[in-house]
Amino acid sequence: MKNILITGGAGYIGSHMANILVKDGYKVCVLDNLTTGHKDAVLNAELACIDLADRVALDTLFANNDFDAVMHFASFIQVNESVQNPAKYYQNNLANSLNLFDVMLKHEVKKFIFSSSAAVYGEPIYTPIDIKHPTNPVNPYGRSKLILENILADYDKAYGLKSISLRYFNAAGADPDGKLGERHNPETHLIPLVLQVASGRRKEVNIYGTDYPTKDGTCIRDYIHIVDLCQAHLLSLHALLNGSISNVYNLGNGHGYSVLEIIAQASKVTQKKINAKRCSRRAGDPAVLVADATRIKKNLGWNPEFPDLETIITHAWNFEKQQLN
Repeated sequence: MKNILITGGAGYIGSHMANILVKDGYKVCVLDNLTTGHKDAVLNAELACIDLADRVALDTLFANNDFDAVMHFASFIQVNESVQNPAKYYQNNLANSLNLFDVMLKHEVKKFIFSSSAAVYGEPIYTPIDIKHPTNPVNPYGRSKLILENILADYDKAYGLKSISLRYFNAAGADPDGKLGERHNPETHLIPLVLQVASGRRKEVNIYGTDYPTKDGTCIRDYIHIVDLCQAHLLSLHALLNGSISNVYNLGNGHGYSVLEIIAQASKVTQKKINAKRCSRRAGDPAVLVADATRIKKNLGWNPEFPDLETIITHAWNFEKQQLN
């Protein structure tokens, strides 16, 4: 039985990943300091309440476990906050990751899967965005992800640390069984915000910009179901454990939906009227972000199981309704 460490495993993506790995027969240890994660989201896995800044505790954890690989989801993710407080993002997303790498190498753990982001691309020159698109992040969050990708390339050459970095576009949806879902605080992602309006937990959702050069004037984004995203990680893990070289992949469905299309589909799924407030644009919001995920489909055989928007929103709605109980 392979033993996998998941950092940030009490968060949205990490908790889904841990659940899927356990179901797939892996032994899983979740590392999370619970600043943004939820203890009750850790299902059937060991939880180590450790901060990556604590080198002593981290070293002890590795000494007491024979980890085969590490999946790294522990990062701050709010773009606007990263602009206002870059030190927080470079300390947590970057410096703490270096602590993790040092301890991994000390204990000869050299398989690593990194939760990266489409934010490494910055303002797109063309869409859909393929893996060859130039990287030019426009905020500290995106820069922290790109710097770490570059460090991983250096560590591969110098120390043999093999890694796969996965550049997410917009993770969305929830566990089809309804056990897990999205619970950020504060919530900044569009689909859960819209569904909180539908459930009555929120008065309205803001639409930032209605004058973009798109079909209805609102931003277009590529949404990927959380289960499909985790399946890409699982395939990446299999590849690394079987001797794969390091690589970088985009993760998205290759199809974009506008803000107004999300609201309309959510209204259809929930059978609720969703109040929306039209606001001015936010700085740094590109009109269109759509992924070209050809490389991971070709190399690892990844094929999304839940690509359609209605399913993504339905699963998220099922989880949102549980939050009212």
